Amino acid sequence: MIKLNENIRYLRKKMGWTQDKFSKKIGIKRSLVGAYEEGRADPRLSNLLKIASTFSISLDNILTKDVKKVPKKDLLSSSNEKVKVLSITVDNTDNENIELINEKASAGYLNSYSDFEFIESLPRFQLPFLKSNGTHRAFEIKGDSMLPLNPGSIVIGKYLESLHYIKNNKTYIILTKNDGVIYKRVSLDDDGKINLISDNIIYKPYSISLNEIIEIWEAIGFYSHDLPKPNETINSLKTVVENIKSDINSIKNKIS
Repeated sequence: MIKLNENIRYLRKKMGWTQDKFSKKIGIKRSLVGAYEEGRADPRLSNLLKIASTFSISLDNILTKDVKKVPKKDLLSSSNEKVKVLSITVDNTDNENIELINEKASAGYLNSYSDFEFIESLPRFQLPFLKSNGTHRAFEIKGDSMLPLNPGSIVIGKYLESLHYIKNNKTYIILTKNDGVIYKRVSLDDDGKINLISDNIIYKPYSISLNEIIEIWEAIGFYSHDLPKPNETINSLKTVVENIKSDINSIKNKIS
């Protein structure tokens, strides 16, 4: 029976890496590498993808074959097998952090999104109710295209491992090859494109092809310094209605 832990230990030693060096390459704690190699824990999917990519090995080989017996040329990842490696950081109990891509870091994120040292340099925090519920990242919103969400608001996104999980009319943070980080409401069309829609109607929708997308994060919440304000339109309508009621009551009194 093939054991994943034995494959990981064999490949690490073959590369001449200590557990500490290997853990830094994939962005986890050294103790977690030890747990993987001793069979006390199994890598979550995001970590398994990073391990396979680091060793330049296909997922099928590392999961189902004894890598010591497979020729090196047959171990390599297939060129058709697209493996996305997501760099993350963890706290001292191996819980994933939420890294903050603020406005200053946003410009560098396009070129450094897979660079663990860049990700490690970002501000990070924890939200206890999001633990063990996927991988999350926070992004500072620029501009007014998504009003009433104001510029400077922080949107928290949940990482989507596949574009198949996109739902129409939901909002997403998208890392694109040409425009970097953008935050839009989306809809899919039948031509293999994604329509990006601003909540602020003065901005016109536009489309990009799916192959322009590097990362996509489903927006699940936000933080803003601006507290909600009374809706002036609703207040005005309420005043009009109250005036109409008063006029009707006045007419009724005159008739009676």
